[in-house]
Amino acid sequence: MPVFYWNTQEKEYTLHFEGTPTVAELLRETGLPFSAPCGGKGTCGKCAIAINGNISAPDAREKALKTRLACRTVLFGDAWGSPLTEELSFASIESTDYLPSRGGSVPFAAVDLGTTTIVAKAFRGDGTLIGEASALNPQRGYAADVIGRIRAALQGKSKELKDAVTHSIARLLEKACQGEELPSMVITGNTAMLYLLTGRSPVSIAAAPFVSETLFGETTSLLGREAYLPPCINAFVGADTVCALLASGMCEKEETALLCDVGTNGEIALWKDGKLYVTSAAAGPAFEGGEISRGCGYIPGAVDRVWVANGKIFAHTVEDKPAVGICGSGLLDAAACFLEIEEIDETGAMDGEFLPLAGDVGLTQQDIRALQLAKAAIRAGIECLLSRAGVTAEEVATVYLAGGFGTHLSPESAAAIGMLPRCLKSKTVPLGNAALQGACMLASTPALREKCRSLAANAIHVSLGGREDFNKAFLNYISF
Repeated sequence: MPVFYWNTQEKEYTLHFEGTPTVAELLRETGLPFSAPCGGKGTCGKCAIAINGNISAPDAREKALKTRLACRTVLFGDAWGSPLTEELSFASIESTDYLPSRGGSVPFAAVDLGTTTIVAKAFRGDGTLIGEASALNPQRGYAADVIGRIRAALQGKSKELKDAVTHSIARLLEKACQGEELPSMVITGNTAMLYLLTGRSPVSIAAAPFVSETLFGETTSLLGREAYLPPCINAFVGADTVCALLASGMCEKEETALLCDVGTNGEIALWKDGKLYVTSAAAGPAFEGGEISRGCGYIPGAVDRVWVANGKIFAHTVEDKPAVGICGSGLLDAAACFLEIEEIDETGAMDGEFLPLAGDVGLTQQDIRALQLAKAAIRAGIECLLSRAGVTAEEVATVYLAGGFGTHLSPESAAAIGMLPRCLKSKTVPLGNAALQGACMLASTPALREKCRSLAANAIHVSLGGREDFNKAFLNYISF
């Protein structure tokens, strides 16, 4: 039986196979993560690999990109390969090295099943951290966003999607627990991710009126362990938002506050006078590197900060490595800086076809347009939520930024390009992986589950679909 040796930063995998699968198909079958935002159509070029052995010749798309693609390279026999760039998880929350003891001696774990990354933490019964581990969500091999994965599930890939994340969680728990038994865990994620994890058909959340048949808030069995899945609010505001709200503590305060988890599906919550308003805005994958020509995650070599000095553009890369791409925070900075030096105008139009940043990494006109659509969706969602609650942006005391992207983004850049109201740029508090922090709190203190159930049950959902004010705001904020 032929063998494919897949070498990553983590380890080398020996994969036996039959037939003539593509590299992408084989990696999917074995539950190994790789990036394929276009779902394996060969259009994004993000699954670039180095490979040799008994393989197919480059096709026209690969020749045009001058690289081999996992979704296009067919294995005929023994071969050796590795990803050209390896995406790392976004920074996880640092304040969960110790949790208040729940009065027990039994270890427990918490898992954030994110659309992009999966992060697991394991704790002893007294609340001390055993270990943590993270990896790309292997479902990225099917699609970068939840819509693409829901489509794949409805096309008969439900079991494959479930098995992919289940195997990944198992590997992460094995690494995090360091040999200790973990009889129970909490797994948080957005509604679609929990659907795919449990193998439920997502047909009810795939089309209007987008009503989730279950909102979870239940205990199930997974990998031989008791697993609690926190409650979701609706089809597009999931348990990850509920956990982030718990971690932020904003609903325990009297001040008016916003929480934004900006990603492919931007989830936004507003706390005002004891009432919780929530919404979700489909921003697309631009903030996570999708639809951006040289977009990538927060990896070594990713342009993560850009600034202007003496009228010139300067860029920093993660770990000061040679530039390999640009991540979300760098994208926002770059747009703000090019606006400042008037290389792009308020409509997003730019001079020439390429604005260089570092090495051969820069922005194209298409990149700018993708960013404009993404940031306009987030800003319009914020404006509609404020309007529904009868609140002005000036009345908001604190803006909590959740998720890896929220941790790294510059509030000044977000305000400069119009993603945040300018009056809020000095009021931001980065939370890091607040969804994971909330899951850790629930795992440590099960009594908090009732608080989460109450938050989810009493939240006022503001639907953006078909709203004239959302459409007007979206069109207005496309411009910088």
